[in-house]
Amino acid sequence: MSQPSPESDLDSPSIRLQDHFASLTDPRRRKVTYPLANIVTIAVCAVICGADDFVAIATWGRLKRDWLATILDLSAGIPSHDRFNAIFQVLDPGAFEKCLLSWISELHEATAGQVVAIDGKTLRGSFDRASGKSAIHMVSAWATANRLSLGQVVVEEKSNEIPAIPALLKLLELKGCLVTIDAMGCQTAIAEAVLAREADYVLAVKDNQPTLRRAIEDFFTSQMEDDFAKVEVGRFETRETAHGRVEHRAYYICDAPADLADRERWKGLAAIGVAINISTRDGRSSDAVRYYILSRRPDARAFADAVRGHWTIENSLHWQLDVTFGEDACRVRTGLADANLSVVRRAALGLLKNEKSEKIGVKNKRLAAACNTRYMEKVLAGS
Repeated sequence: MSQPSPESDLDSPSIRLQDHFASLTDPRRRKVTYPLANIVTIAVCAVICGADDFVAIATWGRLKRDWLATILDLSAGIPSHDRFNAIFQVLDPGAFEKCLLSWISELHEATAGQVVAIDGKTLRGSFDRASGKSAIHMVSAWATANRLSLGQVVVEEKSNEIPAIPALLKLLELKGCLVTIDAMGCQTAIAEAVLAREADYVLAVKDNQPTLRRAIEDFFTSQMEDDFAKVEVGRFETRETAHGRVEHRAYYICDAPADLADRERWKGLAAIGVAINISTRDGRSSDAVRYYILSRRPDARAFADAVRGHWTIENSLHWQLDVTFGEDACRVRTGLADANLSVVRRAALGLLKNEKSEKIGVKNKRLAAACNTRYMEKVLAGS
């Protein structure tokens, strides 16, 4: 096997992708022609460079064979798109995810105490009417400070996100983090699962927890009447103007009252909060009020950052996957291939977002990586 150039960022053993895939179980039972490490390494590199399906992955591999030969043993050549498809159909997504997480964690250490947002997304293109296969739904964890996908799990068919979230939490290193989850995840078992990972929760409370929601709403309504004269409150406000719209956001956080209805059900409950958003455009105003429970009480600014940071999973992860990577349009849907390709996309997105030398968007970073192998190596090395 030829060696990387002296300038290459890939000559560090800890950075080489294939080293992190060494423990990945090969699902093939017959004689293996193409090493599994080659399959997954080529796929990750190709997706970074713009490939969105297995035909594109195989095509990119053939075109970049000379460069790939500097980091892989290509004596067996480049697999066909059918071979990529067949292997990704049977590869264990959970084990594959762990290997990618091992690699990405080495490149980008998680920030202690950061906000980790958890939310779900449906891969619409994975629906197959002919076979009766439903579109798969995946729950992802997103580090809002590092802008990295920390992990994901597939929601079982005919189920929902509630049992999937604890399974995802078990995959993650969350000590000291603040985990934000929308109202679907406002469940006592999920709150306990977050605490079990030595993290703290910020859970949105809506009508799926009617007693708790009503109690928090009554508390803040009562306290606002005299401007929180009877209780200690943390408050933080922002006012922003953009696109002809004025957004006024106010955040209030208080210790959870000892007599708060339903409190005894929520392990570790320490604080309650409210976020009020008043939007004004063309003289017309609308408002949105959201309530939260927390297992520790941060200051109001940190509470506001956690609440707003949660939605970066929609803008920085889900939107990018659909618009830049064409995830919803992808028709890969046989076996486990759709879930595994989704794992690759999330890893590629995180690596591209964390490459800072080029001040361009993710779409153009993919183009730059495809055109310039030196830049590609910088993306892979996290430098």
